[in-house]
This record gives sequence, structure tokens and C-alpha cells, in this order.
Amino acid sequence: MIDVTKLNGAGVTINSDLIETVEETPDTVITLTTGRKIIVKESRQNVKNLVKLFKRECYSVEL
Repeated sequence: MIDVTKLNGAGVTINSDLIETVEETPDTVITLTTGRKIIVKESRQNVKNLVKLFKRECYSVEL
């Protein structure tokens, strides 16, 4: 799950496994596999980094 900010300033947590595409048009539009679209303040690269960080946290092994 990643936290992003809608254009109206409201925070929203989305399931990163449901992200199909992330586009900058110029606003960043996240399209989910359900067909729902969410416009967010974060850049495309920032969303990508959030997903990578989340996945890294999920699959890291602590010794």
C-alpha cells in the first residue's frame, strides 16, 4: 500500500498491486486494474519510487 495525495489535498492509500499505469498529462493519473483513475499531486517518478520502496519493505529479509 502506498500513500498519495489527491489534488484537493486529501490523502489516500492505494494498493500498489492494483496499479496498471501511471501517466503525467501534465497531472499524474494513476489507473488501477479496476478501471478507476486517481489524479494525484505526486510525480510519476515519485509514485514509482513509493511502489519500489513498499515492495522492498515487503520482501526484505531481516537477520
